[in-house]
Amino acid sequence: MTRIGEIRCAVGESPTWSAAESVFYWTDIPAKRIWRLDPASGATRHWTLDQMAGCIATRAGGGLIAGMENGVFALDLGDADAAVATRLATPGADLGEGMRFNDGRCDRQGRFWAGTMFMDMAQARAVGKLYRYDGRGLSAPVVADLLTQNGLGFSPDGRTMYLSDSHPLRRMVWAFDYDLDDGVPSNRRVFADLGGEVGRPDGAAVDSDGCYWVCGNDGGYILRYTPQGKLDRKLAVPMLKPAMCAFGGKHLDQLLVTSIPSGKPEDAQWGGAVILLEPGVQGMAETPFGA
Repeated sequence: MTRIGEIRCAVGESPTWSAAESVFYWTDIPAKRIWRLDPASGATRHWTLDQMAGCIATRAGGGLIAGMENGVFALDLGDADAAVATRLATPGADLGEGMRFNDGRCDRQGRFWAGTMFMDMAQARAVGKLYRYDGRGLSAPVVADLLTQNGLGFSPDGRTMYLSDSHPLRRMVWAFDYDLDDGVPSNRRVFADLGGEVGRPDGAAVDSDGCYWVCGNDGGYILRYTPQGKLDRKLAVPMLKPAMCAFGGKHLDQLLVTSIPSGKPEDAQWGGAVILLEPGVQGMAETPFGA
């Protein structure tokens, strides 16, 4: 395990591997910051944003696409300290005061998926929705009634979509059949119920065997589920609140894990840290948006 410098994120989220650049990107949500890591050299840098980015994915041709406070944006990262953000779409009234986009990623065809949430989780408002953004624009809500949308992932063949709700009242991961041509999920069913676990199902990644790796926020671990929904591995991490993981590296055999400080004394050293692991399996290459 390698700790990435002295980086301590307020809410480290949405790591993603850029195969074109051989670097990881992730977002620190309340800090309004995008981070980049070159794992070969260990070099890092960051860009500031005008608003919070809940999730990011790479774009074909360079830059990122992001779900932010009031819409979906293209982010261009240059030599300046600030990213240039161009709004692409917004769900309008569905993204009202106190809300923002949360977790997201591209499907295997390069369409961007992202969900919304009400930021004050204590209010437990099930107003979150899941959207698809592609060349035709932003879809109508595809999934609704979400407390804290999270855990998006796609099977290696793209025919299964995963989605979690990480709110303490839900702690659930669902699987859907996924139409490759239309980008429409159907046949929603329970994939993993974490109601009996200490941790909550936060961000996730899928490996080359089709297994689903989900961060156990509050639990200090990452869980690996087989495509049949069987738990077959529990990987302990030093932070109590791992937030999301992503495979990357030259051989896609490294796992970058972001985290959130818990505020507990036992988490003081590692809360908010970013770490790089070698779990002994290979991940799946992410399709850039618009590829």
